[in-house]
Amino acid sequence: MVDNLGVAPLRAEDRLREAIVTGSLQPNERLVESDLAQRLGVSRTLIRAALVRLEQEGLVEHERHRGARVRLVSEREAVEILETRAVLEGLAARLAAERANAEDVEDLKGILADMQQLREAQDLLAVSDLNAQLHRRLLEISGHETAARLIGTLNSQLVRFQYRTILLPGRSERSFAEHAEIVAAVATRDGDRAERAMRTHLSSVADALRRQVPL
Repeated sequence: MVDNLGVAPLRAEDRLREAIVTGSLQPNERLVESDLAQRLGVSRTLIRAALVRLEQEGLVEHERHRGARVRLVSEREAVEILETRAVLEGLAARLAAERANAEDVEDLKGILADMQQLREAQDLLAVSDLNAQLHRRLLEISGHETAARLIGTLNSQLVRFQYRTILLPGRSERSFAEHAEIVAAVATRDGDRAERAMRTHLSSVADALRRQVPL
């Protein structure tokens, strides 16, 4: 069964988080407890608790006398998030290189091959989705649950910027080369190289965003 926000039945907190991350609820959109309770078919008490939790995650903000709204992440903050991700995902890439088995490496190479096909077809938005899939797979392989949790929270705040850099001229080619280097490092079990490649990649994304929008 699917609700009015287009998501499968989950906890109110999870359903609201998914709606924000996927863009169903837009930055700066007001979050009226009674409306959300009706749309999700839950009590206002559950909605209120969910909004408190999502405020702690940086997805929601409360304004005095005006209630809650989806928090708008600025370009400057988006760059800071990418810089933080570079450190955390660098660690995850190192661990992935140390822990990956043959099946894991084949999975990564398969995602990379699909990315190449979509690049050739000029479907850059689909390429961006696979980029995210590759990052998630590396986190799974790393087995570092704390890093995965922190990165998940950081990523959820970047929905407004998800496709911004991949559409810049020449960026898709560079991004693919950066991801290929990460996969190659994992395939050779080279932790130093994998961490360096991931940090280079996310620093490059941050630089692309800086060039697109002067901070």
